[in-house]
Amino acid sequence: MDDTDSTRQRQIVEVLDEAFADLMEADPGAFRTKFRKMAANPFAFYRGSACLFYDDLRTFDDPWADERTGRVWIHGDLHLENFGTYMNSEGTLVFDVNDFDEAYVGHFSWDLRRFVASLALMGWQKALPESDVRALAETYLRSYVEQVLQYVREEADEAFALRLDNSRGAIHDLLLSARLATRVSLLESVTVLEDYDRHFRRGRGVRELEEAERATVCEAVETYVDRVPRSKRSTRPVFYRIKDVVGRKGFGIGSAGLPAYNVLIEGASQALENDIVLSLKQGNVAAPSRIVDESGVREYFEHEGHRTVVSQRALQVHTDPLLGYTEIDGAGFVVAELSPYELDLDWSDLTEPEDIAPLLEDLGRATAKVHCVSDEDSDQTLVTFQTEDAIRSVVDGRLDEFVGEIVDFGIDYAEVSRKDHQLFVDAFRAGQIKGVSAT
Repeated sequence: MDDTDSTRQRQIVEVLDEAFADLMEADPGAFRTKFRKMAANPFAFYRGSACLFYDDLRTFDDPWADERTGRVWIHGDLHLENFGTYMNSEGTLVFDVNDFDEAYVGHFSWDLRRFVASLALMGWQKALPESDVRALAETYLRSYVEQVLQYVREEADEAFALRLDNSRGAIHDLLLSARLATRVSLLESVTVLEDYDRHFRRGRGVRELEEAERATVCEAVETYVDRVPRSKRSTRPVFYRIKDVVGRKGFGIGSAGLPAYNVLIEGASQALENDIVLSLKQGNVAAPSRIVDESGVREYFEHEGHRTVVSQRALQVHTDPLLGYTEIDGAGFVVAELSPYELDLDWSDLTEPEDIAPLLEDLGRATAKVHCVSDEDSDQTLVTFQTEDAIRSVVDGRLDEFVGEIVDFGIDYAEVSRKDHQLFVDAFRAGQIKGVSAT
């Protein structure tokens, strides 16, 4: 290994250690699993290393950031696999961006750069020629800008949404699959019927709680209910009644080691098919926050759970009516429904550019909506201007330059990530990551 690779490997190890040291110490087993998943391929490594991506952007001179476009709500970890279906608060199945764990305030172009780099990585793994990857990335970016400009022209920002009646291809198929899901099937997979009522199944990934911990979680749920916006809070007396509580383990690459609970509540009525599962997951430090050196942003949030919920309401239209936040033992938790209608987009069967291009047009529009439209209950005051106007001001008359620069960045960063993946695997196997050995 030459000096350049050795220096880069040390940076990778140091950044991962800095970002996850506390969580690795608390649950090293979860991080061994996380790192083994990241070792599978360059895309998996990229998904799990948003902290490294932002560390690399720390000194990057962004030509598209000014006093406004450098301070907008961003998703923070936008990549190909962070899109999927959900049931919105109006009862409509929609396809949109999901997973807001890394959401923060930052440069709007950071989301686009991270997405295009993920596209380039996926394209490399599918053996697509670079010329095809560049064309696909351009399709995504031009669709994004076109939708942003549409928001400039229209007052009804929320008009655009990908639904059953206007979607196509892979997105339409995914929405149809989500429509077949039922709450009963979800409940049957995680609960059992005993003594004429539901209780959580006990088994792998489920942790039984002692009485004191259960009482603490129940108290946290009461705090959460008090904070649900009145427009979305149920007025039915039985709705939030707690029926069972368990601890949970076994989340994906991005949430390894984070404490979590599942809480079973009554729902709209005492009919057993109306029971609802709430997920309580501890919020983690958002990767972009590590390089946004602005105390006013950090101090705006009570904790990471609060930050996640405020950000999601600022980025998503008609959010889950059960979305909220609370605290357990001083740590911030995000509360949301464990929904049967949430399905992630599967890229495994999308292999040809002609099949991928229409999908990227829709993902570009969905990204624009995330940047430009908020939920009606979003009362944030960090970003007070119209994001679409700010973005138009920096790309106006420079669209080709804008697209070209973001595409070049994504292609180049994907190559960096492919090399980083190998350096990471070698470091992990050699036991160089503190607190988590490969054995």
